[in-house]
Amino acid sequence: MTSGTALAYQAAPKPNIDISRTLESARSQVEKRFLDGGAVLLSVMEVLNQLLNSLDRLTKALDSDGASDTAADLAQTIRSLLDLPAMEAKRQQNFGVLSEAGTKLRTHVTDMQETMRYLRTFAVTVKITGAGIAEFAGFAEEILERIHSGTTEVNDFAAQLNALEKDLKVAMSFGSTTAKAYDTTVPKVVEALQRDVQTISGHRKELARIASQVGAIARGVQGKVASTLSALQIGDITRQRIEHVQSSFAFLEDFFASDEGRALNADARERIENVIHHLTAAQMRDMVADFQRDSSSVVKTIASFGGDTQGILDLRDEMQGQGDSADGNFMRELEASVSTALGIVRQVETARLQADKISQSTLGTASNLLQRIETIRAVKTDIHYMALNTNLRCSRMGEEGRSINVVTAELRIFAAKLDESADHIVTGLTGLEGAASNIASGQEAGGRRLDERLSGAVENLRSAANVMEGELATLSEHGREVASKITLSISKLDFQHDLGEVLSSCADTLSEMAGDYIADISDLEEVIAPLSERIFKVYTMSQERVVHRDVIPAANGAPVLTLVETEKKDDEDLFADALF
Repeated sequence: MTSGTALAYQAAPKPNIDISRTLESARSQVEKRFLDGGAVLLSVMEVLNQLLNSLDRLTKALDSDGASDTAADLAQTIRSLLDLPAMEAKRQQNFGVLSEAGTKLRTHVTDMQETMRYLRTFAVTVKITGAGIAEFAGFAEEILERIHSGTTEVNDFAAQLNALEKDLKVAMSFGSTTAKAYDTTVPKVVEALQRDVQTISGHRKELARIASQVGAIARGVQGKVASTLSALQIGDITRQRIEHVQSSFAFLEDFFASDEGRALNADARERIENVIHHLTAAQMRDMVADFQRDSSSVVKTIASFGGDTQGILDLRDEMQGQGDSADGNFMRELEASVSTALGIVRQVETARLQADKISQSTLGTASNLLQRIETIRAVKTDIHYMALNTNLRCSRMGEEGRSINVVTAELRIFAAKLDESADHIVTGLTGLEGAASNIASGQEAGGRRLDERLSGAVENLRSAANVMEGELATLSEHGREVASKITLSISKLDFQHDLGEVLSSCADTLSEMAGDYIADISDLEEVIAPLSERIFKVYTMSQERVVHRDVIPAANGAPVLTLVETEKKDDEDLFADALF
């Protein structure tokens, strides 16, 4: 007896129920439900991994070098735009210097043109005066040709100077308009770009914060899922213990079919059967208690998924709401804002390019004018020496060459005036070149074109916006899928509701079969010992062995090491079978 008190045994009536079919049905349901539950949890784990991968890609998009380059380009554009008014004022100042230099040159060019007219008049006089002298006929034609060549150079010089003055008038007028436009447009563009730079930084930090929170919740759910998967061992434990109860009944039948069993009388057989019924009922009750406790823990963990799911969905909505546009993509808003600024900056850049063109034209004109001055100087030198040579000839001719000598002397005097005008022009051209160089150097200080830098920023923003739209859409889809999977898992993993009732019903049936009292088999200890030992060996949990010894104590002299020796192996088998 295991009750410690001798109780009169009365065989309990056997209920009209197929207990084997009931146990097999319970075992099958446990196996199926826990397999389904494990599959659901694995699918939740998979979609959580996809969610975290999407978050990682979104975080990388926010932390990419392209986003940093965009902010840097915008910041540099802001600095350049802020410098534009001062640069334009300086440019206008240099244009004024150019205009003043051109005006001074105009006076000296006019003097040169007047001088060339006088030279031509004297050359014609030489030709008329020396008409009767053969040796001066060729000289007069030659000197007229040189004066004509010099006149052409001076006139071309004057034409280029006129073109320069016209360009300067256009540039100064355009520059005045540009300066006024800068006063109205640059502050607005700078304000918008500064706001955009702050927006990029602020939104990146905010999205990174939200992504971090979503990631923390998702990883927390991952931990809960992993913990729940581990807790699902209760399903395998329950299935095994049902199988052990089934084995106990099978071993009992085998025992009664053996020689030892057939040798027993009806009373002994009924008492042994009653003890085994009490044993199986005790195992089922203990199993149900463990199942209810552990499955309750699983249900509580699964129930907490609901709050986690809502947290992920709320953060997803918050992340999508990081912007005023319909799709909530602040990068798309930035792209539109910077694109608007780009249109204005292109107008600014057009003004700069036109001013640069004038500067380069001025530099080229100054260089050409210097070359023409040297040509004019050469003409003056030729005329001077030709006149000097004529003076010498006239001196040898005496009275006949006196009239020609007077005219050629005048030629030399007016040719010298060309030199004076040329010196003044060279001095003026030096100032012209200096002013033009100042304009050019002011332009070059800007470095990369403003519209190119801003266009690059727009492309970076467009690319980032496309990536964000894709990743936010993916994130949203994964968020919905996580919520759906978790909702499904809550219904699939509520083992207590259905399986708890089935297992409790099996325990009640076995208890009813066993009856209120357990039979006294103290006189049958040696007979039942092989059956008890055979049942004992199939146990894989130590708790089963404790329950067994509470019902059927070990016979005197029976080894007690079985419990310790098999426990390590049983735990390893348990882990191996944890997920069936």
